[in-house]
Amino acid sequence: MYFCGMNYLSVAQLTKYYGDKCLFENITFFIDKGQKVAFIAKNGSGKSSLIKILQGKEPPESGDYKFHKDIKVGFLVQEPVFEAEKTVYETIMNAEHPILKASLDYEHALAGIGNLQAAMDKMDALNAWDYEQQMKLILSKFLITDLEQKVGTMSGGQQKRLALSILLLQQPDLLILDEPTNHLDMDMIEWLEDYLSKNNCTLFMITHDRYFLENICTEILELDNGILYKHKGNYSAYLQNKELREENLRANIARAQNTFRKELEWMRRQPKARTTKAQSRIDNFENVKSAATQKVDDKKIAIEIKMQRLGGKILELHNIDKKYGNKILLDKFTYKFQRGERIGIVGRNGCGKSTLLNIIMGEEQYDNGNLVLGETVVFGYYNQKGLQLKSDKKVLDVIKDIAEFLPIGKGTLSASQLLERFLFPPAQQHNFVSTLSGGERRRLYLLTILMKNPNFLILDEPTNDLDILSLQVLEDFLSEYKGCLLIVSHDRYFLDKLTDQLFVFEGNGKIQVFLGNHNEYRLEQKEILKQQKAEEKQQQSQQTKRQEVPKKKLSFKEQNEFKNLEKEIDALIAEQKQLTEQLQGITNHQEIQTISERIAEIIQQLNDKELRWLELSEFM
Repeated sequence: MYFCGMNYLSVAQLTKYYGDKCLFENITFFIDKGQKVAFIAKNGSGKSSLIKILQGKEPPESGDYKFHKDIKVGFLVQEPVFEAEKTVYETIMNAEHPILKASLDYEHALAGIGNLQAAMDKMDALNAWDYEQQMKLILSKFLITDLEQKVGTMSGGQQKRLALSILLLQQPDLLILDEPTNHLDMDMIEWLEDYLSKNNCTLFMITHDRYFLENICTEILELDNGILYKHKGNYSAYLQNKELREENLRANIARAQNTFRKELEWMRRQPKARTTKAQSRIDNFENVKSAATQKVDDKKIAIEIKMQRLGGKILELHNIDKKYGNKILLDKFTYKFQRGERIGIVGRNGCGKSTLLNIIMGEEQYDNGNLVLGETVVFGYYNQKGLQLKSDKKVLDVIKDIAEFLPIGKGTLSASQLLERFLFPPAQQHNFVSTLSGGERRRLYLLTILMKNPNFLILDEPTNDLDILSLQVLEDFLSEYKGCLLIVSHDRYFLDKLTDQLFVFEGNGKIQVFLGNHNEYRLEQKEILKQQKAEEKQQQSQQTKRQEVPKKKLSFKEQNEFKNLEKEIDALIAEQKQLTEQLQGITNHQEIQTISERIAEIIQQLNDKELRWLELSEFM
């Protein structure tokens, strides 16, 4: 049921702890029908815990939430759980959606499994033919093609795409999505973005994809230092509002600091005997002090890495080939890296992007070609496997195991100072790694790589699991990085900000070197596609014109012939019928033969006259 202005979700005074740590306290918000709302917070602030509370999988410490009783809610979690032994077909069929089941049964029947007529009858009864086309589109977009594949044999990324496909096919009234773009390639992300922006669905999501936030959201909820801020509009509006709020906070702190200095001087001058009025002023002193000592987060990582200077020869790839079985990943790829290059790598999942990085790092062998590495190159390789650490190790010890001090610029930084600049405050440095969120682990992993002072950074999906604040910090640092930078990422915003050329994996081992960022590449691709469609349309139009023959008009003689043919055909049919009936009562052999010969003549004449009639009828 739908009602204008319907409130789909109400969250009131919700509080959640993780051990002794307060994730959020007394947060309240509402989501109405048609709204597309994003929830933004630092890693470890409880974003995924909020999703689990809404799912009913975890209880809050206090507060309440309520969904409207007449709506259907669908969840996409970061790690969906399926029954490993079931096939994709069986898994989708578990969804409580009659039209989806009928459409899937029809697809199964087309593949020779099941009764096709029964499946078609069910499709007719449910009027499901348009839905069936939508189902095929969604499954194909997320590369769900083998319905008989066991779910247990699928990768984590494939299972996430399967979960997203099922959710979209169920068409719930309210979609609740936790990092929906993880494990999607660029084409999938852009299709999903277009689908959700045009679809009149109601949406509540957690995502770090800023183009997604920009192009879809109508409101952003930001949890910062335990306070929930509400921003109407998309990501650009959020950034403006946040900057204005922080400017106001800085101004308030400056005013409070002036007041604090005066109050501190007054406190020092006061005699022991105090009046009631003076005591009130003293009591208020702590409030003034608290306001004056507030801090605005400094989001920049100010580290000038003391890297070794790159020589003239950096890295050269000459005709590199790489195959896995019959699958070609690299086909005679050639490239010579220059100082300070900032290159993004894009392409479909499984096309060979990570393989290229592993070949450069010497972790995989290539089949043919030659790789030449300069003597001055010091690699820093951030790979998707992440940081492998014992859970009982402290954050500070992870860094100290590499080095107690890091040379930077004209001095050094201690392990603790370095961690603080990477958004690990002193209190957190003594926590165990097991307490870190996924994004915090990745930030720590990146720091361990930077401590080796690399002059050639290779980053494979560095943005996964990072919150928006961490992404901004990482981008600020990498913007100032002076070495070579090679990035594989599905984060379009990240690539546009940090790279000025691309390696585009086009499939079958072919790699296009594109001068420009990802946005410029997509615009060019859209223009090429537009031109191709225009050329195809023009070719079709010309072909149609060539095929069009001016319609011939019948002459007066042919028009009379056409009319007479109709009469002659009718007369011959009548004669044939009469002779056929006559044959039944004749016993004389000679008479039978004469009539039979005449019937044969009539049949031949009918064939000739009917063919001529059809020929003339085309021009009537």
